[in-house]
Amino acid sequence: MTKQKITSFGEYIRQLREQAELPLRKVAAQLDIDPSLLGKIERSERQPTKEIIEGIAKIFNEDAKYLHKQYISDQIAYKIIDEDADLDTLKVAEKKIEYLKNNRQK
Repeated sequence: MTKQKITSFGEYIRQLREQAELPLRKVAAQLDIDPSLLGKIERSERQPTKEIIEGIAKIFNEDAKYLHKQYISDQIAYKIIDEDADLDTLKVAEKKIEYLKNNRQK
């Protein structure tokens, strides 16, 4: 089993694009967005929409759920950093997720 290198969502998207040897403008055109927006997403300066994530998945033949998880994990990590929280916060959140899921089903 190979160990996956940890990257941000934007870095991962840039790697996919560069491995496919596609210029930013061509991928942006396929996504029907401005190339500067895609560049900002790759630099983690802007957040992609769900539609953009799904489009990226199609272009690079990636699993959309996997890409979405990568994006969400970035958001959680940035929030933890911004709030100067620690990993115990994630443990509390994990318990709250179970609680909220159980209460939604009722």
